[in-house]
Amino acid sequence: MKETDKVLIGWSGGKDSALTLYEIEKSYEVAALLTTVTEDYERISMHGVRVALLEKQAESLGYPLEKILISKNASNEEYEAKMLEVLEKYRGRASYVAFGDIFLEDVRKYREENLKRANMKGIFPLWGRDTAKLAQNFIDFGFKAIIICVDSKFLDESFVGRIYDENFLQELPPNVDPCGENGEFHSFVYDGPIFKSRIYFKVGEIVLRDRFYFCDLIPF
Repeated sequence: MKETDKVLIGWSGGKDSALTLYEIEKSYEVAALLTTVTEDYERISMHGVRVALLEKQAESLGYPLEKILISKNASNEEYEAKMLEVLEKYRGRASYVAFGDIFLEDVRKYREENLKRANMKGIFPLWGRDTAKLAQNFIDFGFKAIIICVDSKFLDESFVGRIYDENFLQELPPNVDPCGENGEFHSFVYDGPIFKSRIYFKVGEIVLRDRFYFCDLIPF
């Protein structure tokens, strides 16, 4: 393998990115984890997880962490510019970025177009796979995750702060994807086969912002 064959992982801290890393490690060398962080809040963008917990994940996984720092209410243009700036750091060291997308064609196309600007290609190891099977695989492989955000258009407050397990999956309404691929919910992975040690936290308050319920996780 050439040095430039290394892969960057689009790391959200959630279950789909964990499954992506699990698959990528079988065939590629990982250069770093890429995570978009809202600088004003020091939290993972969209997911709302504290940066301190993100850093604990990277430490347990054993990979460098590259934060793509954006402002609150950042435009697509700002995000794309910041992403390109980080990707440029890996020119000559990595050729690919892997993402956990499963079936959203427009999202995949958007990512691939952005990567072209950095002369990189996307890898989508979960693409086209059955989401019910992926969800069960995640559990069967020994991963552990907690639901940290739900969209109130799809799920009520009772679903946030819960462990992502078979009971959770069984109680999802039929219109909600088992992997939350349509943005119905987001998760934080705190243990599993790719982690050297478990990430410890306590569950904080649950708040409603716009239409999203967020569950704060407090590291300890």
